[in-house]
Amino acid sequence: MERTRGDRGWLLDGLLALALLAIGVLGTVPAGLNQGVHAGPVAYPPVVVAALAVAVRRRWPVATLAVVATAATVYLMLGQPYGPILLSFFVAVYTVAAYRPVRTAAVACAAVLVALVAYVFVGVRPPGLLGLMPVAAWVVVPFAVGVTARLSREAAARSRSDEARRLADAERLRVAREVHDVVGHGLAAIHLQAEVALHLLARRPEQAEAALTAISRTSKEALDELRVTLTVVRREEPADSRAPAPGLDQLPQLRERLAGAGVPVTVEVTGAPRPLPVAVDLAAYRVVQEALTNVLRHAGPATAAVRVGYAPDEVTVEVTDTGRGGTTPPERSGGFGLAGMRERVTALGGTFSAGPAPPGGFRVHARLPLGEVA
Repeated sequence: MERTRGDRGWLLDGLLALALLAIGVLGTVPAGLNQGVHAGPVAYPPVVVAALAVAVRRRWPVATLAVVATAATVYLMLGQPYGPILLSFFVAVYTVAAYRPVRTAAVACAAVLVALVAYVFVGVRPPGLLGLMPVAAWVVVPFAVGVTARLSREAAARSRSDEARRLADAERLRVAREVHDVVGHGLAAIHLQAEVALHLLARRPEQAEAALTAISRTSKEALDELRVTLTVVRREEPADSRAPAPGLDQLPQLRERLAGAGVPVTVEVTGAPRPLPVAVDLAAYRVVQEALTNVLRHAGPATAAVRVGYAPDEVTVEVTDTGRGGTTPPERSGGFGLAGMRERVTALGGTFSAGPAPPGGFRVHARLPLGEVA
């Protein structure tokens, strides 16, 4: 890509040099006639040198300016009229200002201005002080235009860099949220089942074996889901599809995992279930998953209820539990889990609320619109 861009730059500069050469060769004599000055044969070598030097202007801007300025100074000192050679000079000054640091460009252009000022006082037909203003204008104007173009280009590059950094930060946050939801839920369930297994191992080994089996199944499901998440992050197709992409159709499996961990969960669906947009389906599932994970961690002995409502233009999910709603732990009152749920929902244009339920326990509610979100 960089080589192609460089080749295109060489081609454009070469075409520009040929265009300036044609304009200089064909336009120098008419320019002299308009000014009442005869352009002799000595005018053409400086015109040709100045035009052809433009072909390497972006590769060697300062050297190009030096060559063009020397050719223009010789041309003017020979008493030739103001003509197309000054277009090559304009391009050379602009290039230095646009592609070199401001200090370097200012020093180079100041040196060129001093050289051209010599023509004002010496040469075949020196114009005197009357020629000082146009000479200065042919340096100052392209210098200002070039610096402006350079600053605009740098501002655009900074904007692209900032946008790339913002997108990278958003992607890191998304990955962290996905991994938190997958690993957090799996580890919470495994921890509770391990506690049950340790408690029952000596007295009721058959029940401890059931808890260990549940640990094995939960860890495998969590690992499969984590693998799918990381595969999507890498933008690769999964090698096999052992774990489908998370969605509300996986609520029965989620309910079974919670039941195995000792938290009875009921699921109630209103409306006609139907396929949802992938982002909405994933966000709804993650809200339920994280809310039930919080029940495992903080509610103590409790039951939970999940309600999913399908409407024509939205889907709602609600998770309530019968645990310790009155003593809201830090996680429930704004920690990473609730913050992650809220970010997921609001990013899709929905609304999210969480807090103690009036009869006791805790309630999480999310409304997700089904319309296209920019």
